[in-house]
Amino acid sequence: MRRVLVTGAAGRIGRVVLDLLAARGTSVGALVLEDPGDLAADLVVEGDATDPKAVRAALAGADAVIHLAAIPTPERLPAEQVFAVNTQSTFTVLEQAGLAGVRRACLASSQAAIGLPFAARELHPAYVPVDEELPGQAEDPYALSKLADELTARMMARRHGMSVVALRLPYVGGVDERLGRFAAQCAADPGLHARGLWAYLDTRDAARACLLALEVPGPGAHVVNVAAPESLVPQPTEELLRRYHPEAEVRSPLPGRTVPVDLSAATSLLGFTAEHLLPIEPLGVRASG
Repeated sequence: MRRVLVTGAAGRIGRVVLDLLAARGTSVGALVLEDPGDLAADLVVEGDATDPKAVRAALAGADAVIHLAAIPTPERLPAEQVFAVNTQSTFTVLEQAGLAGVRRACLASSQAAIGLPFAARELHPAYVPVDEELPGQAEDPYALSKLADELTARMMARRHGMSVVALRLPYVGGVDERLGRFAAQCAADPGLHARGLWAYLDTRDAARACLLALEVPGPGAHVVNVAAPESLVPQPTEELLRRYHPEAEVRSPLPGRTVPVDLSAATSLLGFTAEHLLPIEPLGVRASG
């Protein structure tokens, strides 16, 4: 790859992606709302990912795209804005990339696409481990926007003959205070992350998965779950499922802290296995729900 465009390059995952690409000697273009002045990129364009003109400028010389720019939660902005910005930016970035001759793309989808994390009521998966074919239960604008993004990826793959991989990311954080604090909170009360199925991914692994996604040959579109193989909490997964998702069909054993997410597509398609795991000692379920 001559140059990779990274949208949302100043974000948590974006910065690590830039560092990985720089370490490989790959030229990088960055599209950001505001240039922080310290990005490891050869080209930095200030602009909105919904703006075709800004995207075209950022695509200069690029032959691959990692699209990370998005409103990451439905909780802070009006629902209409969350849905519109996320879906329009994905459409614009992939359309302009396709028109520019780019044939490899990765975009950040979310585990929230299944509908559980931001729902106004308690929802439960039909079965575990959840795979990419799990029936969705989206009832919030963020989840719906990610489902729409995945459909857009499929359309763009057909329209432009692209390879597009949508990564369904779980809770992402570095081995830092943010992830450590959340893990400690969830250990005390596993219900805090029951909607997220106790899944997580280190930022470094998320960035590496993005780069591996660019190696998938096309044309074609793929939705892929990525997560650490173990859960964020010390309690046994099967006991947690009986407590918090008792109606879910358990289709295969989930011994110990096995995350209840099917990661087989990440392994077979991307050759991806998370490398940065939290050092959590397993124990029996003690916290109240």
